[in-house]
Amino acid sequence: MVNLQDIQAAQARIHNYVRHTPLVEAKPVKRPVCQAETLYLKLECLQICGSFKARGAVNKLLSIPPEQLQRGLVTASGGNHGLGVAYAGWLAKVPVTIYLPQSTPLAKARLLESWGAKVIFEGAVWDEANRAALQTAEQDELNYVHPFADPVVMAGQGTLGLEILADAPAIDTLVVAIGGGGLISGVSIAARSVKPGIKIIGVEPTGAPTLYESLRAGKVVELPEITTAAGTLAPRSSAAINLEIISQNVDDIVLVTDVEMREAARWLWFEMGIAPELSGAAAVAALLSGKVSPAPTEKVCALVCGAGTDGISQ
Repeated sequence: MVNLQDIQAAQARIHNYVRHTPLVEAKPVKRPVCQAETLYLKLECLQICGSFKARGAVNKLLSIPPEQLQRGLVTASGGNHGLGVAYAGWLAKVPVTIYLPQSTPLAKARLLESWGAKVIFEGAVWDEANRAALQTAEQDELNYVHPFADPVVMAGQGTLGLEILADAPAIDTLVVAIGGGGLISGVSIAARSVKPGIKIIGVEPTGAPTLYESLRAGKVVELPEITTAAGTLAPRSSAAINLEIISQNVDDIVLVTDVEMREAARWLWFEMGIAPELSGAAAVAALLSGKVSPAPTEKVCALVCGAGTDGISQ
């Protein structure tokens, strides 16, 4: 498991290699998202490589012994985690191989290659790409970097929670998108440790309700299919460590449609000048759609966790 000390250590370790991203108040706007007293947006879309994934990947990189690191890194990704690992490999000047599901936008693949990564498309969903990555890691003795079930990666993602509450200690509620669960695992541990009474709400697509269904079942479940276009929020299954952390720390998980995420992405662009990918708008979609309805006295923070144009270009 991960604790506050792990996350604080990660913050000290990675601070020279990642950005302390802006926390902005979403006003004035033509169309308010919700009735909360204050809505903050944590603009992790402005992180190096466009998402929070750089935090966990760099923390993992710096935990690997140098002699072992030289063999290189391998992972599977819907795109953003791969970018974080590619950036980490670029920092260390070691080879990186990224397995992507066939549904990954070509723009993500080109970005990965621009950071020096070798890109291999494998399978229809992340889980199939991940099986290929694990096989390669074992065969070639490479350092495998899991996107969400690694405590070191989770500790890196948890630094977001420390940043948010350092910048705005009065926040009552955090709204966080969920893919495999690494981000909300780390953030929820950090936030609960610093402010035990804070409310934490997760958001998943209706077409990939991985943790929502796992919580209902009381065990990790594998979805029979994925039907969302938000590929970075779409593993067919999570992991036991993430399910345990989320069940302890997260108050609720709500589901949003692709249409609601796209509407939120357009709101972010036209109202705030922020270009999120579809998954990056999930937390705002939960508020804009009323799936999360804070009280007029609440101070709320929504994480805008990924940059891109797919949220506003279709």
